[in-house]
Amino acid sequence: MGPSVRRLRVSASQTSPAPWTRPDARQIPIGRWAILAGTLGWFLILVLLPVGALVEETFRHGPATFFQALQGQAVRHAFFLTLVTTVLAVVINTVMGILLAILLVRHNFPGKALFDGIVDLPFAVSPVVAGFMFIVLYGPHGLLGRWFESGGVKIIYALPGIIIATLFVTLPFVTREVVPVLRELGTDSEEAAHTLGANRWQTFWKVTLPTIRWGLVYGITLTIARSLGEFGAVLVVSGNIIMRTQTATLYVHQEFTDFNYHGAYAASVVLGGISFVLLLLTEYWKKRTKEI
Repeated sequence: MGPSVRRLRVSASQTSPAPWTRPDARQIPIGRWAILAGTLGWFLILVLLPVGALVEETFRHGPATFFQALQGQAVRHAFFLTLVTTVLAVVINTVMGILLAILLVRHNFPGKALFDGIVDLPFAVSPVVAGFMFIVLYGPHGLLGRWFESGGVKIIYALPGIIIATLFVTLPFVTREVVPVLRELGTDSEEAAHTLGANRWQTFWKVTLPTIRWGLVYGITLTIARSLGEFGAVLVVSGNIIMRTQTATLYVHQEFTDFNYHGAYAASVVLGGISFVLLLLTEYWKKRTKEI
C-alpha cells in the first residue's frame, strides 16, 4: 500500500462523522414543539376550558334541570325576539352586503377609499357607543326620533331599535367576506357572459353568485353568530324590558344579576351551541361540495 493511499484513508477517517453524532436534519425540533405547545395551550386556556366549564356547570344537575330552565315564558319570548331580529338582520345585510361589495370592487367614485374605511366602522366603534348614537338620533328628543314618534312609530325601547342596532354591528361581515372573492374573480367571466347575450341579472345569478358563494356563506354565518350574541348596542337601545324588548343575551344578563345561574347557564349554552353547529354545518357543506 503506497503512502498516498494511506494518507487518503487517514483523511477520510478524520472527516467522517463520529458514530454517535446525529445529522442536524434528524435532531428533535425543540423550537417547533415549543411553538405548537404554546399555541395549543393558549387556545386551550382561552377557548376550550371556558366552554367546557360552562357546559359542565350547566349539566351538573342533569339534563332535566337544563330543560326546566328553558321552560319559562320570559326565556321563550327572549329567544323568539332574538330569532326575529337575527332573520331580519341576515336578510337585509346579505342583500346590502353584496351590493356594497360590488360597489367597492366594480365601481370607482370620489371618496371611495374613505367609504371603504367607513364600512369597517362597526368593527371599531364600541357597541355601547353605537347604541348611544342611535338614541341621540332616534330617541324621543332625537333629530329623527321626534318625527317618528309624532307619527306614532317608536324606535328606541322597541323592536325597530333592536333591529337597527343589530344591523349596524353586523353590517361589515358579508361585505368583507365577498370583496376579496370578487377581486380575485375579476371581470373576465362576467364580460364573457355579457358577450354571449346575458343581461346583468342573469350574469349575477349564473356567474357572480356561484363564484362568491363561499364568501357569502361565511359572511352569513358570522352575521348570524353576531346577531345571536350581540349585547351592548341592544342593551342600550332596548331598555331590557322583560317580555317586550329583552333578547336572549339580555335574558342571560338578567338571570345572572338575579342570581338565577341555572337559567343564565342554560340560555348561554343554547346560544353558543347554535353558533357552533352553524360553523360545523358550514365546514361540512363546503367539504361535501368540494368532493362533488
